Amino acid sequence: MPEKKLNAKQDLELIERLAKARADMGAQLKKVIVGQESVIDDVLTALFSKGHVLIVGVPGLAKTLLIESIAKILVLDYKRIQFTPDLMPSDITGTEVIEEADSGKRVFRFIEGPVFANIILADEINRTPPKTQSALLQAMQEYKVTAAGKTYPLPLPFFVLATQNPIEHEGTYPLPEAQLDRFFFNIRINYPSKAEEAEIVKKTTGGLLPELKPVLNASEIVSLQDLVRRVPVSDHLIDYAVNLVSATRPGDSFAPALIKEMVEWGAGPRASQALVVGAKARAALHGRLAASVEDVAAVAHIVLRHRIVMSFKAEAEGITADKAIDELLTSVKPG
Repeated sequence: MPEKKLNAKQDLELIERLAKARADMGAQLKKVIVGQESVIDDVLTALFSKGHVLIVGVPGLAKTLLIESIAKILVLDYKRIQFTPDLMPSDITGTEVIEEADSGKRVFRFIEGPVFANIILADEINRTPPKTQSALLQAMQEYKVTAAGKTYPLPLPFFVLATQNPIEHEGTYPLPEAQLDRFFFNIRINYPSKAEEAEIVKKTTGGLLPELKPVLNASEIVSLQDLVRRVPVSDHLIDYAVNLVSATRPGDSFAPALIKEMVEWGAGPRASQALVVGAKARAALHGRLAASVEDVAAVAHIVLRHRIVMSFKAEAEGITADKAIDELLTSVKPG
């Protein structure tokens, strides 16, 4: 099927609308979130790329507040799922119950679970066993849920944001690689600066609660997501994205020495797709009609860091996936 192309006038207006919406959403979020501009941009890039996000950060860095605030400025149905060790798959997707119909016969009725919403907060996703974590797999990949042999479509847009605490491992279950790969971006939230922390204290210890105004509704978001897919990219850019991903694999002849020595497994084709679509979304959000290699490089860390498996030697020597990606961006040149 041929790729849809931008319609010069109509899509230019949509790109201008998306760039304005980005500015408006940023202004609204700044009322409650101090700093974290790059995190906000990355989350919005994932949203308009039709991707899902894993947000990693220590407690108290406003991960949940950020997600709840995004839900408020978008006119979307929002559900929070608190992941715990006793959570069952049906607690996420829904379950069938028996009820008596008007005719007197007993029939099964499907009761939708919290996954039937536009924005899902999967809070502390690594606190539940893999069987329950996998209940999100079909929803994240196919935008539908199958229960008792029947398939139910999920509302669009559908956006999963999962949070994870990187320092507390007791009572947690590492996410399977297949689950990790379903996340478009892995976003790290770092500690605020002293000035930002002082501003956070001022904003959160007073009596005034800022009012957030809605910016976009569901149909507008779906339209803008479709627009992102139509943003053109050159073969040159696609080659650069593919070369970056190929070079994460230790067996690749062009992989840097650090990758060959310190990486166990590299990224798969989903990473190449995410680099290109993420670059498209980033360009559109900034009001540009075409993506560039700079856009690919800008999303490289959040696309690749959870798709690269470092070796035991790397862990022992403190070599992280981010360090490996830094080396990639230095070694792999566009062109």
